[in-house]
Amino acid sequence: MKYIGTPNYEHGTGERMGVLVVNLGTPEAPETKPVRRYLAQFLSDPRIIELPRWLWNIILHGVILRVRPSKSAKAYEEVWSEETGSPLLSISQSQTQAIRTELQKRFGDDVVVELGMRYGNPSIDSAITKLEAQNVRRLIILPMYPQYSGTTTASVFDAVAERMQRTRWIPELRFINQFCDHKAYVQALAATVRESWAENGRGDLLVTSYHGIPKRYLLSGDPYHCLCHKTSRLLAEELGIKPDEIRVVFQSRVGREEWLRPYCDETMKQLPGEGYKSIDVLCPAFSADCLETIEEISGENREYFEENGGERFQYIPCLNERDDHIQFLSDLLVNHAQGWPEVDNSRDVAAAKEAFELSGRLATALKESAPANT
Repeated sequence: MKYIGTPNYEHGTGERMGVLVVNLGTPEAPETKPVRRYLAQFLSDPRIIELPRWLWNIILHGVILRVRPSKSAKAYEEVWSEETGSPLLSISQSQTQAIRTELQKRFGDDVVVELGMRYGNPSIDSAITKLEAQNVRRLIILPMYPQYSGTTTASVFDAVAERMQRTRWIPELRFINQFCDHKAYVQALAATVRESWAENGRGDLLVTSYHGIPKRYLLSGDPYHCLCHKTSRLLAEELGIKPDEIRVVFQSRVGREEWLRPYCDETMKQLPGEGYKSIDVLCPAFSADCLETIEEISGENREYFEENGGERFQYIPCLNERDDHIQFLSDLLVNHAQGWPEVDNSRDVAAAKEAFELSGRLATALKESAPANT
């Protein structure tokens, strides 16, 4: 095997801490061919589809990739922007820049931050190459999935591990598994809900919609289902609302296999008949708005709700680049970097500055309290 070396590395150069921000990914364009390439990579991941490879390859290449890309391309067209392209990519880039700015305020150029997508571009491989070129010897991986699942977080781990298996000089690694139960994260979610209520009024029910996974993954030990319910429970507690004022649903199921229930689309069709004519909808499993939140929730599921008698459907955007979200993620990264020189040195500098300012204040106080010479 040919191992990947650090390009243009010079012995004795300063070392840095790096952060790799990772989200799911997106096609390069809302067209059939790019969407087919993207879906082929995404659906070939054994973490996504846990079926024998020979069987799944027949289904994937013989059926799905012949039919689904053109349909998906039309959906991507609805959310694509001429100026910024894919919403997931543009928001992820903005989040990465905001995290970079915040961390460099604290640590200067000793910390570098790059974005990698699990599928599509910029790839995890290319992002790690950029980090290596900037002399990163300590690396934190931040998957932007609040709730751990083998289909998402573990898949990022697989991609990083595969890259490291081909890397000559592996950096020290730390990996963030989940953050859905951190108080500051829940507070940021609650803030978006309160702001929406203040601006748009409050509905009869708050619906929290999470991306679904097959039920057998839950039965095989994936904790995602429990973490989703935990997120909504903590959110309800932070908002001070009763359990019957919030509901958990799961979206985006495909195929005939049973997925996590209750299904979002079925619930949207049933809610008006239960007396809920006005609802607020939030998607806490997504750190950035994307096809699944914009087209599927705010578009398709809104239509299901209204066609069945619903009168008011208020979609509450994801946390995206909100200041409280970026501040939380930056604090989370700093907590995971404890013991590394970038953090320790910054703490020492801050302590020295505080001591210097304190000594100055003491000197001034002593001078002012000294008896005046007569």
